[in-house]
Amino acid sequence: MKNKKEVTAPAVSVGADTGQPLNVTNNSISNHTPKSNSQILETVSMAELYDTVYPSKPPLVDGLLYAGVYLFAGAPKLGKSFLMAQIAYHISRGIPLWDYPARKATVLYIALEDDYRRLQERLYRMFGMEGADNLFFSVSAGSLGNGLDGQLQEFLKQHTETRLVIIDTLQKVREYGGDNYSYANDYEIITRLKRFADRYGICILLVHHTRKQGSNDKFDMISGTTGLLGAADGAFLLQKEKRTGNAATLEISGRDQQDQKLYLVRNVETLIWELERVETELWKEPPEPILEKIADIFSSGSKQWEGSPSELCKFLGLSLKPNVLTKLNVNAGRLVREYGIYYDRKRCHGGRKVLLWTDKEEKA
Repeated sequence: MKNKKEVTAPAVSVGADTGQPLNVTNNSISNHTPKSNSQILETVSMAELYDTVYPSKPPLVDGLLYAGVYLFAGAPKLGKSFLMAQIAYHISRGIPLWDYPARKATVLYIALEDDYRRLQERLYRMFGMEGADNLFFSVSAGSLGNGLDGQLQEFLKQHTETRLVIIDTLQKVREYGGDNYSYANDYEIITRLKRFADRYGICILLVHHTRKQGSNDKFDMISGTTGLLGAADGAFLLQKEKRTGNAATLEISGRDQQDQKLYLVRNVETLIWELERVETELWKEPPEPILEKIADIFSSGSKQWEGSPSELCKFLGLSLKPNVLTKLNVNAGRLVREYGIYYDRKRCHGGRKVLLWTDKEEKA
């Protein structure tokens, strides 16, 4: 694999299926809260919520990994880093992880318990000669509040297609202090990282360890206080059935996906984790007639459409009222994910205009 020199990537066009743009601003992981007037509580009515098109954040791996901050916990020397490399590689190349589709994106893997020689040998054993020029590694980094903030910002400025940052391990970048393991401190660490991840529309995946003692709720085995999981968007828990065996379970819990349990087996030759079976099938959203109708019309070759809400109803040939926009506002992300059609609205002198288009670079 060639070690390409890092260059500044072109700015990315942000459509309805992306998170916040990677603006070149001072969006550090600093220990602060946004300024606000303490006398005024910012509110949004239900009507305003329905009347707004929010940028959607499509999953990096469908049903498994989304934008935000996730913990990936397991006992030491269990194979977590191999699974991290597997996730990073599949996303960087846009190839399915097991049976789950992955969206191609740039990935930064900060492997603080490895060196480049070990990474080279591991990757070659796992994936052979087929490299990825948008998968980057680092074996050294600053800590939170002491260097890491600026390092991540600079990388994101240079690589605007980045959607996943893996930090292996969380303990290596934690600030040291007397109150390190309080609930408040654990919660604040994840909150700071989440604020950064949300601002850039990326996923930060934090590798962490588990405690030795068991628990009725397996996620309580994550080392540290419950503040870590409480502030995170979700967590993965990798456990081997037998320390010397190759079988393991991967349990997943998060805000944006249903709880799952995957049964994995580690290939003794390549050391890749292979999916044996899943305990629960993923829930699928029921069909939405409006989206299907739009997809049918655009399948004839149309690239874009613009008109009023009333004209949209006529265009779709459905006996619906103009408040059909509410359904489109809520399902804008799904329209992109499932059909590749973008949706937006704008206000003009004649009232509201609805925009539909299929080419991300050719907004009406």
